[in-house]
Formats: sequence, structure tokens, C-alpha cells
Amino acid sequence: MSLSAVLLAAGPSPSPTPSESTTPAVPSLRGAQESATNAAGWVEQNWSTWLAIGLRVLLILVIAAVLRIVVRRAITKLIDRMGRTADAVDGTSLGGLLVNAERRRQRSQAIGSVLRSVASFVILGTAALMVLGTFEINLAPLLASAGVAGVAIGFGARNLVTDFLSGVFMILEDQYGVGDSIDAGVASGEVVEVGLRVTKLRGDNGEIWYVRNGEVKRIGNLSQGWATAAVDVTVRSSEDLDRVKATLDQVAEKMSKEEPWNELLWSPIEVLGLDSVLLDSMVVRVSAKTMPGKSLTVERELRWRVKRAFDAADIRIVGGETTPLTEATTPDPTAAVAAPSVYANTESPQSTAASPIAAQRAVPPAK
Repeated sequence: MSLSAVLLAAGPSPSPTPSESTTPAVPSLRGAQESATNAAGWVEQNWSTWLAIGLRVLLILVIAAVLRIVVRRAITKLIDRMGRTADAVDGTSLGGLLVNAERRRQRSQAIGSVLRSVASFVILGTAALMVLGTFEINLAPLLASAGVAGVAIGFGARNLVTDFLSGVFMILEDQYGVGDSIDAGVASGEVVEVGLRVTKLRGDNGEIWYVRNGEVKRIGNLSQGWATAAVDVTVRSSEDLDRVKATLDQVAEKMSKEEPWNELLWSPIEVLGLDSVLLDSMVVRVSAKTMPGKSLTVERELRWRVKRAFDAADIRIVGGETTPLTEATTPDPTAAVAAPSVYANTESPQSTAASPIAAQRAVPPAK
């Protein structure tokens, strides 16, 4: 069979048109129905998992929020109770002696702020990790990265961290508070404000010292417990000791019964005895325990009373009038005359040794 006969039997071949090549194929209704069926089946298969994850996340967030509120309220009630206790004691004799209301209030507020911040950080941080774990996120790289970042921040801000931790322990241990007179080594004065990072001190001249808590290596608190008022009375060595002691005992007894010194003195004023004995003087020491921070006030008042009592009893204190000269002394006329020198005699061995060599050779030798 020839090629032409085969082509005629097959019929004319259709030629492609431009419209047929550019027109997109329209999806049929059956294909759309199959796609919708597949999506509905996928949703139907996974909706329970999504619902479980959402409920779990919601439950974690609700529990964290409720727990945070409960813990913060508990801390606030505890701090308020501490404040009410301080207010109840304040105004009484015990409150005036042992309690500083402003100090207790500021200390309780600082402790409450620290506890609330720590509680919120722990609760919310734990909730965030649990939410990430619910979504099946691997927390190991995240925790490792957070650990490395924490170490880097700790090295970079180690001074800040040291100040903060030192401030927390100073407040928790009640090492000092507002109104205390302390010696911090780098500065000393009255505490004006206690912070977690910086402590403010009022110096003796009125200046304000900002002391970083991390720089404080030792604390000397002059306002805790009790203070000691010590007064040294210097009298002449010729005074009668029994008379001096009796006068000091009278001053101590009278001062202990008068206000407000009877409240500032926490022990009787005692005459301890002779502290030192010299040729022309002797020192008698008087001491007493006082309220913290009131030792200087008691010492000034005690000196004032001792001086007045000694003047009334005609007891002279060293440094008063001196004994006048009884005989007039005339100056010695020979005092300004220099002592005779051995070099004035030319025949002395010292003068001969100091003479020139040529002169020594000119002297004829002795026969």
C-alpha cells in the first residue's frame, strides 16, 4: 500500500490553533469535589489533636495566671502583716527602743518586691517552657542557648549581679536599716536609704554617699544592741580619791533619775576607777550602757554635770590655774659665755695636731 493511500485512509490531520494552546484547562466539578473531600478528611483526622493542644495550652496559661495571683497576694499579705506589727509596736516604749518603723517598712517593701519578682519569673518561665513542650518543640537547644547567654551576661554584668545579690542578703539578714549609723569602710554615716544595688549614707558634714553593696566588705553598725558612753575625768594627783568618787556617784545618781536620761541610760553609771596615774595627774573613768546611737549625747551631758559638780566641790581639774612663782629669778650673766676651747692654747695637743704640717716641721726636735 502506498503512503498516499494510508494518509487518505487516516483522514485529514487536525492542525493546532492558538486558542487551544493558551486556554487553561478548567477543573471539573468532580476534581473539586475530591479536593474538598480530602481536606475535610485531613481536618477530621487532626482536629482532635489540635483541640487537645489548644486545651492544654489554655490550661497551662490559666493555672500559671491563677498561681501567680495567689502567690503575689500571699506575699503582699505577709508584708502588710509585718507592717501592721511594726505600726502596732511603734509609739510604745518598746517601739522607741527597739523598732524603727521606717526601717521595718522599707525592709519589708524591699523583701516583698524581691519575692514577687522571683515568684513571677519562676511561674511564667515554667509556663512558657511547658507551652513550648506542648507543641513538641525540642527544648534542649533552647536551654543550652539560654545557658550560654546567661553565662555571657553574668560575666559582662558581674558587678551589677554582685551588687544585687549583696543587697538582697543585706536586707534579708537585717545588717542595717534606715536610721542606723554604720561604718562601711569606704564611707561612714547615717543610713538614708537601703536599695538592692546602692545604699545611701548621710555623712557627718551633710554629704550623701552612694555606696555600692558589692563594694562593702565589712559593716560596723553603731545602732544595734547597745552603746557605751565613757568619760575620762582628769584631776590632780593630790586630790582625795574618796572625795572624787563620792562626787561622781552623786552626779551619776542624780542624772539616772532625771528625764530623758533615765530612758537613754540602759545601765547605772559606774565609776570604774583609775585608768592611769601620772606624776601630776590621774584619770578616773566613768562608763554606762546607753541606747544605740545616744552615747555621744550622754557623754556630753555627763561631762557638763561632772564639771559643775567639781567646781562646786572645789576639785581642780588638770589644766586649770598653775602655782605662781614665789621667788624672782635673775638671769645668770655667764650663761651667754661660751665654754673655753682647747684650741685657744697653742701648746695643747689638740692645737698641735690641728696646725699645718709645715709649721710642725719648723719646730726643732727635742734633744
